[in-house]
Amino acid sequence: YSFVDANRNDRKVDVIVWYPAIRPEGFTGTVARNAAPDLSAAPYPLILSSAKVGNLFAPHLASHGFVVAGVDGLDYYIPWDQNLVDQPLDILFALNQIASDPLEGLEGIIDADHAGAMGYSFDGYNALALSGARVDPEFYLAQCAQAPSLEPALDSFWTSYYCTLSSDWEQFVAHAGEALTTSEDGLWQPMTDERIRAVMPMAPEGAWLFGERGLAAVNRPTLIIGATEDKDCDYHREAAYIYEHLGAPDRAMISFVGQGHMMVFDSDPAARMKHFATAFFGYHLQGRAGYAEYFSEDFVAQYDDLAWGVAP
Repeated sequence: YSFVDANRNDRKVDVIVWYPAIRPEGFTGTVARNAAPDLSAAPYPLILSSAKVGNLFAPHLASHGFVVAGVDGLDYYIPWDQNLVDQPLDILFALNQIASDPLEGLEGIIDADHAGAMGYSFDGYNALALSGARVDPEFYLAQCAQAPSLEPALDSFWTSYYCTLSSDWEQFVAHAGEALTTSEDGLWQPMTDERIRAVMPMAPEGAWLFGERGLAAVNRPTLIIGATEDKDCDYHREAAYIYEHLGAPDRAMISFVGQGHMMVFDSDPAARMKHFATAFFGYHLQGRAGYAEYFSEDFVAQYDDLAWGVAP
């Protein structure tokens, strides 16, 4: 589906949708393009992501009674830039389009009032942004100012990755717009929607942009997934810091011990992440009370290569 955001210079937003479908006669695969929707348990809660993450998780989630809408064309970017605003707003725009007018061929399928957001790496940032977190310009600019003198020293690549944006900060503020950047407490307005009821950032980034105050504004159930050997979205600097400063009273973190950033492409940890996504969103969006057990501390404690919260 293709949309145009007239409020952002006619920005094009393309969306790929995965949904529970009736298996076409003779079809033996997993994902059937444009198959007839299965209306037997509709409407289904909506999960938002990039299409890149959707390709990895959506077929499994659709088989468990979710619709997944992934914004196409979103991908990682080096260094931080205007994508920090553009990508979350693309996802919010997609939500508004899906909620305001039934998608052709999917009438009655989607419950957009019960939505979640999930993402991995760059898209983990998007999910975090959609949690109610608020940009803290003072914290971010202070972190970048002291980045060269941090102990232990931060590799020059990461200083550039995080802080190139700081030298173009006024341009970034202008791009974000007054509606987002104006407030009385110095924090930006959150990039979220009340219909997003739970979020699952995996291997996320964004700690320097939000800081303690901005993360304290998160106000909905949040499940963080982290990899203890993650050097790309550093486990301690990102996932652990984010989890420890979340304001949401309903928050959890599951650490994949010994895994690195690319674990999402490894079948075993990827299957576990699909399991946790099904349980987490099933509990919060589908009202399946029994699913809480399957992303609980007791469940995680059964596995030596998982840790509840921040791994020691």
